[in-house]
Amino acid sequence: MKKVRELKKWIELYNEVNAAAEELQLSYEYVKEEVITEEEVDSAYAKALELVENLEFRNMLRDEADQMSCVLKINSGAGGTESQDWASMLMRMYLRYAESHNYKVSIANLQEGDEAGIKTVTINIEGDYAFGYLKSENGVHRLVRVSPYNAQGKRMTSFASVFVTPLVDDTIEVKVETAAISWDTFRSGGAGGQNVNKVESGVRLRYQFKDPYTGEEEEILIENTETRDQPKNRENAMRQLRSILYDKELKHRLAEQAKIEAGKKKIEWGSQIRSYVFDDRRVKDHRTNYQTSDVNGVMDGKIDEFIKAYLMEFGGEEASEK
Repeated sequence: MKKVRELKKWIELYNEVNAAAEELQLSYEYVKEEVITEEEVDSAYAKALELVENLEFRNMLRDEADQMSCVLKINSGAGGTESQDWASMLMRMYLRYAESHNYKVSIANLQEGDEAGIKTVTINIEGDYAFGYLKSENGVHRLVRVSPYNAQGKRMTSFASVFVTPLVDDTIEVKVETAAISWDTFRSGGAGGQNVNKVESGVRLRYQFKDPYTGEEEEILIENTETRDQPKNRENAMRQLRSILYDKELKHRLAEQAKIEAGKKKIEWGSQIRSYVFDDRRVKDHRTNYQTSDVNGVMDGKIDEFIKAYLMEFGGEEASEK
């Protein structure tokens, strides 16, 4: 059913481009006969160009995982309150982005900072192509600003990391070794007081993962306090585990292809990708060199142009690496 919907969408986009191209062609004839003005020709051209660019942009999202929802995790870097505040600002940015694109959002896990901000947050973002768009946000985000937490008003640099993985569903086969799973439960709730949940509804999943390619072992730790229903939290934690395992396989394919095609640009999943310099009114992506002076707009979730620049440069490259 999903593939049928996708095919219909492609046909719809093609028809829109075709109609705009025909309208543009006719406008050149009409302007000679003075039926329409040159401004109307310019308008028809701009419309056709926008539709062609949108079609090309969508073509950068043709991998299976691109169509999925995603899990977005933010971790504050070293630096205490300053970096924890920066992590909370990034969380707000992505929540505003998701809201503007009508995505369904739920907080799977949130750990508040010691004084302000957050230490970490895991957000489920559900909707068509959420992963395809937001995979461009993988990496370290750097903030430079005059710190409100510094009495001397010094310019401070803070870091936070963002990890985005596909939120896989039951149609994707991911092998989970049941024997490698162990569970803990804990009380979940707010910062304390009367609002603390007295029932151990929070769950902590530990998965002993063994890399099938290298033999290396690691423990995957997932906490979920999304609801006060422990079985539901277990289900959500298992879904996140499947997403992580799917992402590990995805990264393996990318790494193997990168060895073969070493001449191509690589997608560095863990590198510093973007700087937000508040007092210079500048946000710059270091991978594409796209930048804007609209700092407030970016922090309000207007990151579409950064995403578009990334996908136009790297999207087709990812698809060729499958």
